[in-house]
Amino acid sequence: MFDLFREIFQTLSNNKMRTALTGLAVAWGIFMLIVLLGMSRGVYNGFASRMTIDNARSISVYGGFTTKAHKGYSDGRSIQLDRGDLGVIESENRYHVEQVIAVKTLDTARVSTPRDYISDKIYGHFPAELERARLKMISGRFLNDRDLDQKRKVIVIHEQNARTLFGDGTEAVGQSVSLLGLSWRVVGVYAHDWEKATYIPFTTAMFLSGNDNKISDMTVRIKNVKDEADGESVEKDIRSTLSRAHDFAPDDKSAVHIWNRFTSYLTQMTAMNILDYAVWVIGIFTLLSGIVGVSNIMFVSVRERVHELGVRRAIGAKPRSILIQIVTESVVITTLFGYVGVSLGMIVTGGIAYLTKDAPFLEDPTVDLSIAVKVTVVLILAGALAGLFPAIKATKVRPVEALRDE
Repeated sequence: MFDLFREIFQTLSNNKMRTALTGLAVAWGIFMLIVLLGMSRGVYNGFASRMTIDNARSISVYGGFTTKAHKGYSDGRSIQLDRGDLGVIESENRYHVEQVIAVKTLDTARVSTPRDYISDKIYGHFPAELERARLKMISGRFLNDRDLDQKRKVIVIHEQNARTLFGDGTEAVGQSVSLLGLSWRVVGVYAHDWEKATYIPFTTAMFLSGNDNKISDMTVRIKNVKDEADGESVEKDIRSTLSRAHDFAPDDKSAVHIWNRFTSYLTQMTAMNILDYAVWVIGIFTLLSGIVGVSNIMFVSVRERVHELGVRRAIGAKPRSILIQIVTESVVITTLFGYVGVSLGMIVTGGIAYLTKDAPFLEDPTVDLSIAVKVTVVLILAGALAGLFPAIKATKVRPVEALRDE
């Protein structure tokens, strides 16, 4: 085996320029494959960080306007969701509905301290909003059930607003702010990439609105769903439940607007998988141009070494040993220069990751060990394929004709 590799590297050394130019095409193909895979992985990671399967198991419902006459009601009627819808949806769809929470949106209000003030919309929420919106608490806590039960005047604010109101966000918890003419205690400060809402307990928000029972929208946490058909079935059941509660046609999709995060997630995951396959196809076709070059060079190498091959055959070399030598030589060229492309690709993707570290759409566009293993397999197979046909030609060389050839 040692003699085999020594002979291979001697052959490559005797044809440095040809080997380098051939390897350059292979390195470029692998480089492009690594960069494309890294970018694809970055897009996937960016999507996954915003939407996990747990968060995707939810359906958001908003009021709308009817477009069909129903039970004596004319079209164009406004459908306003109310607090009673939460219990109705949960009781009538127990198999698929795990939890229903709502949002009560108050008008833009002034939140102030002796230091400064902000103007922001105030949202009445349930404790489950912490997980749903993927808020990161950096100080204090989020709303809890006791806040809702006792209609407490507590508030949770974004870290940027905390700095505006108190100068230092970490010292905001336990302090008081003025809102709607009342004093509120800050119980938590959170961080989020784009969400900067101000949160108060849902029941407190309902109380401040005069207990009008109206809600802005609601989120239905669903369970026992596995595929798109299950997701669409739950959505249909929720619409039917609301159609009976508010007397609109069950097939009137404008009466209530439904955002099915579960089916959207499955569709986007399918798109991500297609993107991954497309990247592999594009990368492999790019690599193929280099592989064709390797194969052509191996044909030239076999042609130049006809006399050498004839001598080896004449002194007893078996066709299998010649086949192994040519194929191994091709694999060495492909793998050696392929890993040059892999190294450069990893350096470039690392640079892209650093430059886009704050970009929400692209997160960690680098390749991991599993990708490196897959690329290694591709390199070995490609090298073997590139050398196979020249090797077969080499095994068919007849000793007498080869010796006469020189």
